[in-house]
Order: sequence, then C-alpha cells, then structure tokens
Amino acid sequence: MGYEEKDAEQLNGEEHPIPTEGIGCFPARLKDALAGESARVFSRRCGLSEGAIRSYMSGDTYPTLDRLELIASALGKDMQWLAFGEEKADSIDVKGMEDYAFVPLYDAQCSAGDGAWNENCRVLTHISFTRYSLRKQGLTPDHLSAIRIDGDSMEPVLHSGDTVLIDHTRTAIEGEGIYILRLDGHLYAKRLQRQFNGVSIISANKEYDKVLVPQDQLHELEIVGRAVWSAGWL
Repeated sequence: MGYEEKDAEQLNGEEHPIPTEGIGCFPARLKDALAGESARVFSRRCGLSEGAIRSYMSGDTYPTLDRLELIASALGKDMQWLAFGEEKADSIDVKGMEDYAFVPLYDAQCSAGDGAWNENCRVLTHISFTRYSLRKQGLTPDHLSAIRIDGDSMEPVLHSGDTVLIDHTRTAIEGEGIYILRLDGHLYAKRLQRQFNGVSIISANKEYDKVLVPQDQLHELEIVGRAVWSAGWL
C-alpha cells in the first residue's frame, strides 16, 4: 500500500508513456474502479498526489506506465484493463467464481512494534471472500486491501505474520477498534481511543506503553482504515 507520495522525480527518473490508442475511456474506467472513493483518500493508498489523481480522473493528463502500475495495484485491477479496457487471460475474474471477490494482499508490512515502512509496495496475491460474506459485514470489495502484521505489540490479539483486512472507508474512530494508522512516517496496527485531550494509541501487549497524540498534533495522525478481519497460522 503505497501511502507515501511518489511524484515524477521519484519514479525511476524516467517517463514511460502509455500508448494513446484506446486510452480515451481511461478516466471513466478509473472512476468506475474507484467506486465513489475520493481522490484524496485514494491518493494516500496509491502513493501519488491528489492533484495527479484528479487530473487523471478528468482526462486532463494520463499516467505514465510507472504510475499506472501504482494505480492498478492499489485498486487490485489489471493494468491492461485500466489502460485499454482489455482483460488479460489470467484475470482474476474467473469464470464460475462470480460469487467471490478478490482482495489484494500487499507486501507492505504493518509494524505492530517499532514501526516499519516499505516503499514501492506490490500486490503479492489476492485473497478470496464470498461477496455475500462481505455484504453481510457492510463491506465493499473495491474499498478493501490486506497487509501482514510485523511485530508483537498487538499480541495476543494479532501476531507477527497475521494477515489483516482493511476497510479504507472507515477513517473515523468509531468506539474502540483496531485501526491501521500512519504516524511519523510509520505504519501501525493499534487500538485507538478518543480522549478529552487527544487520541490514545493502545497496544494489546502490556509491555508497550499507551501513547497519547494531543489535540494540537492530531493532524499528524493519519487513519488509513479499520481492521475488519484477521487470519494467521495456529
């Protein structure tokens, strides 16, 4: 999940333009894939600026291949379809699997200890869920992604290596829950609790102290989404 902004000078220093044939409907396909997600929220997920995403959505400009790959990975979509409306033969839209949704699992590690951040994240695989089970939980496949936990600060609730599913639409604190957040450039899985003087970041492991983010520093706390499912080896 590339939350860190990557502009042109950060993408290999080269431009790799998309061939112009057949790309006229790219803005419409991008909007369709976003499924109502705002440019502001999606820009954080894919690692590009909000202005760039808005420009692509309006058709004023088109992404280079480097940027198209970032956008497609963040959406869990095929680059070829996103650019030209064509599916690859190995598309994840498998015949007979219409009742299943496929959520991208990124190679970004979520630090539940000291913090970690991996740039240039890519989709490792897709995790399948029945569409019925997601609907039952009020979840939309296009707004979900998955990452793995790294660290022991959320034990025994979450263990290092566990996979968590993130709902990117839930970026406001709704009672106590486990959220994926960014603070000081690091990615964490933590419980969040509102206080009169700020927000408390709480670890399940009692060896880790509670951290208070005061009201005047809340702008530095970015809630990426809420963890809604987890799985790991027993």
